[in-house]
Formats: sequence, C-alpha cells, structure tokens
Amino acid sequence: METNLPIVLLHGVGLDRSMWEQLGELLGESSGRTVLALDLPGHGARPRLEQPVSLADLADDVASRLPGRAHLVGFSLGALVAQHLARFRPELVASLTSVSSVCRRTPQEAASVASRLENAAADFPGSVNASIERWFPAGSGTDAGTVDGIRRTLLANDRQSYLHAYRVFATADAEIGAELGAIAVPSLAVTGDQDPGSTPEMTRRLGEAIPAARTAVVPGTRHMLPVQRPAELARLITDFLNESSHDPHD
Repeated sequence: METNLPIVLLHGVGLDRSMWEQLGELLGESSGRTVLALDLPGHGARPRLEQPVSLADLADDVASRLPGRAHLVGFSLGALVAQHLARFRPELVASLTSVSSVCRRTPQEAASVASRLENAAADFPGSVNASIERWFPAGSGTDAGTVDGIRRTLLANDRQSYLHAYRVFATADAEIGAELGAIAVPSLAVTGDQDPGSTPEMTRRLGEAIPAARTAVVPGTRHMLPVQRPAELARLITDFLNESSHDPHD
C-alpha cells in the first residue's frame, strides 16, 4: 500500500466538511496520510441543487474533484457516494470505509426514512430538531457547542437543495445495494451500536454483501460516530488501512 495516497472524507446529508474537523486531524496523525474533506454537491461551499439528482450524479461530481486515487471514507449519504465510486470508478478508490451507512433497507426501514423526508418537506426546522434529538439524546456526552454547530449547519441549508439530497439518501441504497457484490477494493463498514437509522444490522448486511469486507460496531454510540467518538474511529480506520497494506494495487 502506497503511504502517500490521501484519505478523502465525504459527509452526510445536510452537513458539510466541517463535521470532520476533529476526526480529520486525528486520522492524519494516526495514519501519517494527507486527509482531505470534500463538500458534497449542494452542501457547504458547493452550488445548491436546483433539480432532482441521482446517486450517480453526486458520485460523478465528487469524482471530478478527487485528487486522484484515494482512500474513501464516507458517512451516511457520503458512504453511499463512496460505495458508488468503489463500484463504478475503482481506479479512483484505494479502499472504502462506510461509516454509519444504510444498506438494503427493509420495507419498514424504507417507510421510516420516507416519513422523515416528508417531515423535512413539511417542517424543515422541526425535522432538523428531530435529527438533533435522534443523534444527540440527553446523556450522549457530546458538548453543547458541537451540537449547536451541527444544528446551525443543518438549518443553513437551502430547503429544496436539502430535499433533493435527502431523497437520494432515502432511496439510493436500493440502487447501490444490488451492486455491492462487485466492489473489489478493501472495505470496512462501521457504525454505532445505538444508531437507530444506520443500524448494526445494516453494517452486517454491508459486511456480507461486499466481498471480504471487515465490520465493526462501536459501543455506546449513535449516528454521529465521527463526532461522538473521533479517536476510536480514527484508530479503526488506521488499523484497517494498515491491515490492508498487502494490497498490491495500492
């Protein structure tokens, strides 16, 4: 494995690259690699999404901004984008880490996320508050300043642009789910044991669907694993990259 290949971080829907600030620093120190966080289309400094988009559209945009071949770490929606790139643009992907990723939602799970999408369309501020409460319940241990910063990032989204991105998140796992078996790069799937949306069962599904994928479940953690447990996640990713160092293609 070439030690100079960078790590690229892809955030979740409604967030931006700032969510990776602490994890990115720790990961750079522990791995000895350059770490780059990108804004997904319609997020952060990128232009708003003016019309419906597909997972392939998001992946193509990210591919155009990658610094060449890289280790991809995707969170939530970013994990689906990273999986699409690993499947269809493998020349750009040295390894794939899916953090808090959904996978092949059951009908009940699909109905649940569809309901959240409807709520976001009807009451965007209310849906943001519901997300914050779901991600950071009382006693989660995340400091109030960090939680308030994430709330501000979510509320700063253009509502229609957010809904276009959220619709991809709510539906694209069915699309990429059928392709997971063709992913050939070293892969890791990790989530928190208390994540109600990207569940440990979904991580198990990813581990079974992607050939030779490793899996990990972090105890005492909900959806925002990179924010709640950045040191542990940095260690897991670094160990994964080190263990995959025999791959002759990296």
